[in-house]
Amino acid sequence: MTERRILFAVRDGDFAAWKAAFRQASPQLALVKQPESGIRYALVWRSPSELYPTLPDLAVIFSLGAGIERLLHDPAVPRTAAIVKMAEPGMTASMTQYILWQVIRHHRRFWELEAAQEEAHWLDQDYPAPWNRKVGVLGLGTLGSAAAATLRDFGFATRGWSRSRKAIDGVACFAGDAERDAFLDGLEILVCLLPLTPQTTGILNADLFARLAPGAALVNAARGAHLNEADLLSALGSGRLAAAALDVTGVEPLPAEHPFWHHPRIFITPHNAADIDPATAAAEIARQVARFEAGQQLEHEVERDRGY
Repeated sequence: MTERRILFAVRDGDFAAWKAAFRQASPQLALVKQPESGIRYALVWRSPSELYPTLPDLAVIFSLGAGIERLLHDPAVPRTAAIVKMAEPGMTASMTQYILWQVIRHHRRFWELEAAQEEAHWLDQDYPAPWNRKVGVLGLGTLGSAAAATLRDFGFATRGWSRSRKAIDGVACFAGDAERDAFLDGLEILVCLLPLTPQTTGILNADLFARLAPGAALVNAARGAHLNEADLLSALGSGRLAAAALDVTGVEPLPAEHPFWHHPRIFITPHNAADIDPATAAAEIARQVARFEAGQQLEHEVERDRGY
């Protein structure tokens, strides 16, 4: 393959680190910072709409992150260009670690221990075995499937739900609207890793919370718009939910005056559950470019009509 240029259009990205990673991954791929004629590939994240008219030959957009809503809703993004979701080992590992951390935190109710320490109280706490803890992953894409498999490996009674049928050894998989209530029934910890579509916007609401086990916990590492924030506060206030961990919020950064910051049962992280490693990401993009140049189908390509 002759040398191909990839435009690095990532706001606040470390160009030097990414350039070095691409140089190591494939000498035939040259990362550039400025639009040039003939560029067919672009690595983007929160890039301005003004960028796309300067790239008439653009064939593939690699989104530096799982979220692709901005690209789908931006009329300046050419419909002739394929959009590829980032699915690389570093990002998957980061997300899986975050989900495991938060599930164990809720499973062991670490917030009770933190409160007890503040009061210098030796708490006599118990908790069930993981196989007696019902945990569900809402969304079984690349990240959700990896998270569900890891939770299974740690012994949790794990379920998964997706729009279309998936199969993961040792995970009870549910699919479609007709099976969603069965998936939710009695869950004690719910993890949301759904794509954001009109159908999933606001899905984490009072009706869904009512289908979980009383005192269940929520982990949302997908999109802030999945969550009805007022319903979460109400569910926590009534005891319907015991706690929540949120890596994403409706407005980011979360305003200092927002009640989530000071709620004793809400744990906030700054949308950093899944960091991308330039080395593993560059290797994955190089592999995808080689496939595309060979006339093969891109992997993890967005289906525009479905929204993910």
